Amino acid sequence: MQAGNPELLGATPDSSGTNFAVYSAVADRVELCLFSADGQLQRQIDLPECSNSVWHGYLAGCGAGQHYGYRVHGPYDPAKGLRCNPAKLLLDPYARQISGGLRWHPGVFDYKQADGEFIINRDDSAPFVPKSVVHDGFESVLGSAPRISWADTIFYECNVRGYTMRHPSIEESARGTFDGLRHHDVLAHLKALGVTSIELMPVHTFIDEYHLAERDLRNFWGYNSVGFFAPMQRYARHDSVAEFRDMVRALHDTGFEVILDVAYNHSGEGNHLGPTLVFRGIDNRTYYRTEPHDHGAYINDTGCGNTLNLDHIRVRKLILDSLEYWATDMGVDGFRFDLATILGRRADGFSPTHPLLSDISNHPSLRKTKLIAEPWDPGPGGYQLGQFPPRWAEWNDRYRDTVRQFWRGDDGKSGELAMRLRGSADLFESTQRRPLASVNFVTAHDGFTLRDTVTYEDRHNEANGEENRDGHSHNYSRNYGVEGETDDAFINSLRRRQRLNMMATLLLSQGTPMLLAGDEFGHTQNGNNNGYAQDNETCWLDWSLLDDDPAFLDQVRELIWLRRENPLLRIDDYVHGTLQQGHSTIEIRWINKDGQAKKSDEWAASEAFAVLIEQTSAVAQNSAVAILVNRNSETFTMRLPVTNNPTTWHLAFSSGEPPEHMINDREVAMPGLSVTLLTSVGQR
Repeated sequence: MQAGNPELLGATPDSSGTNFAVYSAVADRVELCLFSADGQLQRQIDLPECSNSVWHGYLAGCGAGQHYGYRVHGPYDPAKGLRCNPAKLLLDPYARQISGGLRWHPGVFDYKQADGEFIINRDDSAPFVPKSVVHDGFESVLGSAPRISWADTIFYECNVRGYTMRHPSIEESARGTFDGLRHHDVLAHLKALGVTSIELMPVHTFIDEYHLAERDLRNFWGYNSVGFFAPMQRYARHDSVAEFRDMVRALHDTGFEVILDVAYNHSGEGNHLGPTLVFRGIDNRTYYRTEPHDHGAYINDTGCGNTLNLDHIRVRKLILDSLEYWATDMGVDGFRFDLATILGRRADGFSPTHPLLSDISNHPSLRKTKLIAEPWDPGPGGYQLGQFPPRWAEWNDRYRDTVRQFWRGDDGKSGELAMRLRGSADLFESTQRRPLASVNFVTAHDGFTLRDTVTYEDRHNEANGEENRDGHSHNYSRNYGVEGETDDAFINSLRRRQRLNMMATLLLSQGTPMLLAGDEFGHTQNGNNNGYAQDNETCWLDWSLLDDDPAFLDQVRELIWLRRENPLLRIDDYVHGTLQQGHSTIEIRWINKDGQAKKSDEWAASEAFAVLIEQTSAVAQNSAVAILVNRNSETFTMRLPVTNNPTTWHLAFSSGEPPEHMINDREVAMPGLSVTLLTSVGQR
């Protein structure tokens, strides 16, 4: 083995051999272990050089496909946070490919307990842990990404496995895989739906937690990473890297962006009693945040047992290198950051100027990517909605809760709904961001599906094995008289109407909408609002539901088309009364049912209102839209105000059943429990 290059972290092959490099500031020496594809040890050899705490070497004759791992020799003193144990085979943090899974065996732990004391566990873990694999890079290029503007963006959150496991057109061997997601019929459904950006739940290599393995369950969501560069082998038929890139190429060619959900806040190694698989054994105190006065214990701001130490420059480099790899080599167009408050956490709390947030915002390889934060974590001061830097968009759970509360009938929610409809200026404007920074959603993977939001009032998570204690207890849902599915035609009609009302509210709001996969055709998880452990038919989409109510899918498509075709439904600035944009003036007015400007004291008890958005231009056609919201079960007439220009209103959409003569000049009959969109295009 030759000295090699410390700058090439990971395993980097060339025509003659492979360079290996791994960072550890605590190691005394690092062994490279080579394995056959079936897990047999072939050779062990020390990395010969250490430069600035990077251990490195170049091995001639070693090429792509070689399975390997590291053994790190160094101090073992758990009370001081030192966990080097050469009996534990470790993954390469920069591995581009990972083979095999974790078998829960006592050998995967670096300790044993005897008389209440921790002693080193010298049992070899190699037979029970996944192996890193040398990957040879790419000869082909992915081509141009669609680069969809924020104003045109509609996110669609889906799980690779759950989306494809029950699709009737996909051959069985491709179900649950990247190949399945690029099937012609899947792409055709997405294209016809009209969404633009496919947001994939985590595909980084992850493990199934011990408590799930005990219950014969598996991690379905994927927020338990042990490899930030390697695609999950479970989602591949053969070569996970090549098949992920093929999927990206197919999505790009069909006009979609690919957004990746990433969890850089913790790892799958769990708390200080968890298995030793990668970071813990390489350099525990570098990679994890430990208690200041007890380095044997982890700070657990993530609620997942550990928190990555993102104040450390080497850990930040790992994250940035991972993001750059997925954006450049793997073709990803943006990232949704799980528990993103962690990325800005210092020892004294969250800061929007944390070096990692700044580095991500300004990284040259990421300058064209979309950045979306989940702006909360379970730690102290962890809720930071509206506080991320200017380049970032954020999941807006205030939007979700307000829409659900309004439509289920909660009092006093009309005023807040109006704020959410116009882009949540109260949350984002003070940080110099525009309405499109608000990623609006009514449902996501975490919580009830849209159908379950109108079918269940309580969570039903018994199958998770946690005595129904897990998952949200505040779902802001309503069952309309029967808990669960029913044959009652009236209740089912009412539930369908409310699903459509929430979907219409979402797609007619200012901001950037996100749909949950399957909501467009009535996917249900039977009341389970925490499906992280349900890698089964609970969470796999049932595509036969498309045949139950095809008209609902058509209405969702129509709403998406209306949003795309009408710029007044996606204004990239806040309108406080009027807004001047070039040669145009945009005006927003909030109207009561009598056609008068809505007064502040009217919002508290309001069940019906309208928002009128009008654009007057000196160089183009004038246009206007009116969004009418009626939460009352009865139909009544709303009088629209006189517009600035002669206007003839046309019915573009109504979630209710519009009467035959719905519009009579400025008099509009609003169906009960409905959202109605009127449009008008006038002359200059």
